Amino acid sequence: MSIKYTAALLCALAASAAQAGPEESIKAAVEAALGNGAKVEGVVKTPYLGLYEVRVGGEIVYTDDKANYLILGEILDTKTRQNITQQRVNQISAINFAELPLDIAIKQVRGNGKRVIATFEDPNCGYCKKLAKELLGMKDVTIYTFLTPVLGPDSQKKAEAIWCSADRAKTWSDWMTTNVVPAAATASCDTAGLQRSVALGEKYRVRGTPTIFLSTGERIPGYVPVAQLEQRIANIK
Repeated sequence: MSIKYTAALLCALAASAAQAGPEESIKAAVEAALGNGAKVEGVVKTPYLGLYEVRVGGEIVYTDDKANYLILGEILDTKTRQNITQQRVNQISAINFAELPLDIAIKQVRGNGKRVIATFEDPNCGYCKKLAKELLGMKDVTIYTFLTPVLGPDSQKKAEAIWCSADRAKTWSDWMTTNVVPAAATASCDTAGLQRSVALGEKYRVRGTPTIFLSTGERIPGYVPVAQLEQRIANIK
């Protein structure tokens, strides 16, 4: 190999390393620091403070270019009063709405139903009940609710009772809005669809209920007043 060729190759490798940046070394360092088999899903340089955004398990942490420090917390923009971290979490945790298995969801249609949202809810979740009551007044919307009993054995029993009822939408609404207790599920009821619903929540890393998804796939974690939900839907291009 000629000296000229070798020199050119070294220059190319140096340029490639410079372009690659510290993302890979940050990834390795953060995985080692967190331990327990933690897997970094992505590293991106942010436009503020020279920090790097590190995605781990659907969450975000921050570090410097040497990965000497980890910052656990949220970054707020003092001018816009926006929670930058939460906005990024919502963005990276969005789903492909078209891929939702709507056949295992409880479907409620209001008016022409042209606006569409999906929710993941536990039948014993207080904020889910608050949301259900407010959604009663929402017009021209189709709501697909995936039963997500994460609050204990009684939630599972109620979810099974709702799933096994003759009219799931009515049974769900009656329980969530007026506390009409659903009749217990029979032993012969096929709950395979309910099990798929639970697995779907795990797949999408639904950490709490309610979790709302807009038709764009954007995630809204937790309860929001319907007026705010209406505004978010209106902003969809």
